[in-house]
Amino acid sequence: MSNLGIEFISVFGMPPVEFVNLAADLGCSHISTGLQNAPGRYNPYEYPPFSLKEDRALRREMTAALNDRGVSISLGEGFAIWPNGNVRESYAADLEIMSELGITRINSVSFETDRVRSFDQLGVLAEMAGAHGIETMIEFVPTFGIADLATAQAAVNHVGRDNFKILIDTMHVGRSGARAQDIAALDPGVIGYVQLCDALRVPKIPDYLEEAMYERMVPGEGELPLREMLAALPRDRVIGLEVPQRSKVEAGIGQRERMAHCVEAARRLLARLD
Repeated sequence: MSNLGIEFISVFGMPPVEFVNLAADLGCSHISTGLQNAPGRYNPYEYPPFSLKEDRALRREMTAALNDRGVSISLGEGFAIWPNGNVRESYAADLEIMSELGITRINSVSFETDRVRSFDQLGVLAEMAGAHGIETMIEFVPTFGIADLATAQAAVNHVGRDNFKILIDTMHVGRSGARAQDIAALDPGVIGYVQLCDALRVPKIPDYLEEAMYERMVPGEGELPLREMLAALPRDRVIGLEVPQRSKVEAGIGQRERMAHCVEAARRLLARLD
């Protein structure tokens, strides 16, 4: 299990080509990406704004960098299910761009509290993505509309498509009360992607989303049973390092040094499994 990548939120808005080069320099084969670094988001390195949605030249530059450095985009982000939202209207153009960039998986979370409507909208998204040969992941998040592993599994059962799968985020697994045994009990084919970080069992940051977006821990430096979780997963899934660390940035630690430490820690953990 050595198919490592670096997740989009770990690098706080780094421009796409620079991000590709960082991953390659650290020996990682994958990155995830959204289509833009949104204004107003935490941007400690003062990266310029970009939009893969609007800038065709940037898409060409990113594709060239991916090909040149042997990196792939393992996950496309930004496909949330919103109350009263319409997936078909909101995401048709985005899926076209994801396909152009060679992305074969997208990720979704749900803020919709109406379970049936949430599941139905996910089904529409999976159908639309499938028309481009793209798989759709559902990421359960304890404070969101799909908050735990059981509900994510229910969504998969409801959608009933082979290209609709569950994303396993180790922080969300631990904080939602799921165990390694619960992961092991899943049909391996329903697990589509893994996001790896560590965390304390009892949070010090009261706002769950703030911790998840800005202050995760390096694998092996927290209290989650990561070895047991990873041992319960299929061995060939991409493992994206999702370790945003605002406190490290504010302490003056640079992007490359910070992410190199994460990559090395993850490799040590995975080596113990292998």
